[in-house]
Amino acid sequence: MVELEQYKFTVNQYKEPMKELGLSLSLSHKHEQIKELESEMREEGFWNNPDKAQEVTKKLKNLKDTVSAYHALEMTLDDVSTMIELGNEENDASVIPEIEELLGEFEIEFDNLKIQTLLSGEYDKNNAIVTLHAGAGGTESCDWAGMLYRMYSKWADSHGFKTEVLDYLDGDEAGIKSITFEVNGENAYGYLKSEKGVHRLVRISPFNAAGKRQTSFASCDVMPDIEEDLSVEIADEDIRIDTYRSSGAGGQHINKTDSAIRITHIPTGVVVQCQNERSQHKNKDKAMQMLKAKLYLIKEQENREKLSDIRGEVSDNGWGNQIRSYVMQPYTMVKDHRTGEETGNVQSVMDGNLDAFMNAYLRWITTPQKA
Repeated sequence: MVELEQYKFTVNQYKEPMKELGLSLSLSHKHEQIKELESEMREEGFWNNPDKAQEVTKKLKNLKDTVSAYHALEMTLDDVSTMIELGNEENDASVIPEIEELLGEFEIEFDNLKIQTLLSGEYDKNNAIVTLHAGAGGTESCDWAGMLYRMYSKWADSHGFKTEVLDYLDGDEAGIKSITFEVNGENAYGYLKSEKGVHRLVRISPFNAAGKRQTSFASCDVMPDIEEDLSVEIADEDIRIDTYRSSGAGGQHINKTDSAIRITHIPTGVVVQCQNERSQHKNKDKAMQMLKAKLYLIKEQENREKLSDIRGEVSDNGWGNQIRSYVMQPYTMVKDHRTGEETGNVQSVMDGNLDAFMNAYLRWITTPQKA
């Protein structure tokens, strides 16, 4: 049967890539790590340190999930092969819809697992700290920044990540002037680093009385949440610390004390802010942690080859610097200008379906670029 022979060909085409995927995932090493962690968990007094115990159990779960996902792919491919053989032996075309469905699911899961092998950066597994700033475009841009925050929140929710607002500044009439939030979850930074840059919106603005099409911008900065003590020296004379009254949603405590902290690193112009903690001291500690991480990344970036490092930088928040465009009128399209990835379903993207763009970016940064 011609259709079954075509499916058999497809299955055979995946045999070598599956072997390569298994090697890329270091499955044998992961099996050893699982045994070691399980042995550690059986030791007396393991649960006496809740923080360490939580860290170990989380690591164990992630390792097991990856190994299970790979073995599930192997089983799916075996099931498809068996169904093809039975279909050929009995000349039974009724198995074709199920084979088609299983292969479709396999291909999606294969791509998802393959993307994990691209998350090999030093801080890819860390939580992410994301900052959005409204750019050129006034109230429309503030609304656009608010829409982007909703988009990333929905993406985080769909992946089981938790978000926590660290700093928030309302727009004058609508939306958000700026917001800094943390996304907590395995590989949060590895995925969200793809979003660093200027995002451009084209639509008929609800804030334009003439109903004209308007272009607005918002910038997105993404950094890993680096909790370990970094070897970054910051001289007291190089920073300016300002306190201000918290704003935005935060319960009864918000707006009652000048507990929010803004730290400016004068030599570089880097500014970090935090207002989510109840005490000024805790906000200062978090802001200093963010500043150290930011300066550490800048130093690392300067030490690397410029060619491999200029991708994805946040540029001026306006015309000509966008990494991605979101067009709602006169047609609908979201296009990433770095990778060429695009879709006509703008609403789906705004509802947090960003995986195709993130995956395309991860492939792009790991593919040698032509001179």
